[in-house]
Amino acid sequence: MTDTTLAPAPGGAEGPRTRDLRLAVIGLGLRATLAREAHRPGQGSRVVAAVDTAPAMFARAREWFGDGVRLYGDHRELLEAEELDAVFVITPDHTHEQLATELLRAGVAVFVEKPLAITTEGCDRVLEAAREGGARLYVGHNMRHMPVVRTMRELIRRGEIGEVKAVWCRHFVGHGGDFYFKDWHADRRNTTGLLLQKGAHDLDVIHWLAGAYTERVTALGGLTVYGDIDDRSGQAPGAVMPDWYDPENNWPPLANTGLNPVVDVEDLSMVVMRLEGGVHASYQQCHYTPDYWRNYTVIGTEGRLENFGDHGESAEVRVWNRRSREGYRAEADLVVPMPSRSDEEGGHGGSDPLLVAEFLRFVREGGATDTSPVAAREAVAAGVAATESLRDGGTPVTVSRLAPELARWFADGQG
Repeated sequence: MTDTTLAPAPGGAEGPRTRDLRLAVIGLGLRATLAREAHRPGQGSRVVAAVDTAPAMFARAREWFGDGVRLYGDHRELLEAEELDAVFVITPDHTHEQLATELLRAGVAVFVEKPLAITTEGCDRVLEAAREGGARLYVGHNMRHMPVVRTMRELIRRGEIGEVKAVWCRHFVGHGGDFYFKDWHADRRNTTGLLLQKGAHDLDVIHWLAGAYTERVTALGGLTVYGDIDDRSGQAPGAVMPDWYDPENNWPPLANTGLNPVVDVEDLSMVVMRLEGGVHASYQQCHYTPDYWRNYTVIGTEGRLENFGDHGESAEVRVWNRRSREGYRAEADLVVPMPSRSDEEGGHGGSDPLLVAEFLRFVREGGATDTSPVAAREAVAAGVAATESLRDGGTPVTVSRLAPELARWFADGQG
């Protein structure tokens, strides 16, 4: 890894200074805003180069990073020309594996947007490349920085509901028609399926809250609505999701037009999981609900908790840990409101800036992080197994385990 320390300040009064980390971003689509968040010239990090296969996207790089940003059409050109401290890989899911492995083997620290890869074997190859190259790997599971998730985890660790025995998650993807069925996401060759692509976040959170990874799954689901839409004309070349997002007019779901030419991923899925240590979990995902939010319910030996809203001023976590005399009791025993943060303060209720800050600190200093490449791999592994089960009529599938020596390498802090 490149040394980021400069000579001591004159007289040594202020101690050693550090130069800006030299960053690059591969992929200038929607989530490239993460790299924009990291561009803080003179404050510790700057984006010096950008890569995209579509030259039309270069204008965005110049707008965000200045006219001096160096632009490339291929990541190998980038590696040959630049001395970099870290690279953001913000590209379609099926490209993550190749890009990450080549960068890591070159010794460059890598931020990979979730999911880590679209197959379990692909994830393992990325992890092995990090070990071979001795490079730091970080995966963009920003939900671990969302206040509502962190609050639930803290309440669990505090013992408010006893020992966790079950985790349930319902994910209402109200904008699914706009977000996932009009571009590459709709083609399983690029994602494996939305149970993996979209579910990687929730599966990771389930594992984090339960303190255990999935061992065995069974799932059902199908392409139940969007498969009935005949308009598969797609979107204009170079367009990204905000260009066609229209929450006012694309309702009801069958009114959507301009779907991707290939639509073969499921829009409804339901998974039942057995986790390590006897914890059980379930995950439901629907892409045509009128609302867009997710609800986690965690049940322990001494109570349960739920989130109401996942970010925004109205989100809160409620805990019931006193027995009710009658039926449902709306009044919780403990209510924890979330801080008043909005997407204007950073994407996903302020979690994106926290995610980027942790990555940059990790690049510079190493040490523990709240995200985990191994956990990212386990979320993919659970999603792959669940998709296999779903497409085989619900046949139970055992989740593939990571090689112990590779798991130990990451547990030791990536070397």
